[in-house]
Amino acid sequence: MKRFALIILQLALSCMLLVSCQWAFDKRHAGARAVDIKVHRYDRLLDEYLGLNSFSALQKLNAEYAQETKFLIEDVLTIGSVTDENINLRLREYFLDSTLIKLRHDALEKFEDMEQIEKQFTRGFRFLKREMPGLEIPRVYAQLSALNQSVIVGDSVLGFSIDKYMGEDYYLYKNFYYDYQRRSMVPERIVPDCFRFYLLSEYPFPWEWHRTLLDHIVHRGKILWVVHQMLDYDTFEKTLGFTEREGEWCHERRDSVWNFLIETGHLHSTDPMLVRIYLNAAPCTYTLGENAPAEVGNWLGIHIVDEYMKKNKEVTVAELFRDTDYREVLKKAGIPY
Repeated sequence: MKRFALIILQLALSCMLLVSCQWAFDKRHAGARAVDIKVHRYDRLLDEYLGLNSFSALQKLNAEYAQETKFLIEDVLTIGSVTDENINLRLREYFLDSTLIKLRHDALEKFEDMEQIEKQFTRGFRFLKREMPGLEIPRVYAQLSALNQSVIVGDSVLGFSIDKYMGEDYYLYKNFYYDYQRRSMVPERIVPDCFRFYLLSEYPFPWEWHRTLLDHIVHRGKILWVVHQMLDYDTFEKTLGFTEREGEWCHERRDSVWNFLIETGHLHSTDPMLVRIYLNAAPCTYTLGENAPAEVGNWLGIHIVDEYMKKNKEVTVAELFRDTDYREVLKKAGIPY
């Protein structure tokens, strides 16, 4: 009889644990489902002030969007401080250039509808909320930057400049940007760019000791791998903004490029110039030849992290972000270095 009672007790405890786990699972997913991103149209409010000299629009800029306005004036346009006398007049005069008036008009017309962008932001932030329930979701807004900064990340805000994503063939871009720069100035890059810089701000590169190209590659790969999961793209190349030809080049030469990095000592170099060569936008990755696509290091990084996550399925996204021992990541991914 005692044994029967013990079995009943064990079953009851098991049920309680199951219900508890299910409740936690449901709560986590309920929190994620509650995320519904709407892009705040700061761009339209700014245009109302610029075009109509609207006092009510100016009041909203300085009251409801005080942080966004401070960023625009002080960090993006760098025309002074929000506390300067006549700064509002200076802001308006800055945008009165005929070229910028046309740019403003074109950008607002092109981005009249934000529905698809909002859906992507919602998908991405729901993923993050499931993986890290305590994560604060920023206020997302669109702005006009007069061809200055593309993405703005601040305390609880995440903004993007619609005039920097008009399409690579937009006529004004050809006067100011190289071909390799224009290719990323397309609407499809808004959300991945925003998530990339947002995550880099939340999980900055660890500088606590001498870091090598290897560390930069894996850290950047970690950020990009999570962005890929957030947006559920079908290929890593789409996440990176690579063309099909660039992806083929990388896949065909993956082993030879990795061996080159080891043999030349580049992989373990702390030279910031080498880091820029392998990770930053450019016409090509010069050390690998003029046919090598730019950002080969980012391509390697996202694939390294993918190998690591496939072979260590117990690792959560939160744990991945916390782990900065990148040599250990390579070891557990089974990649020689």
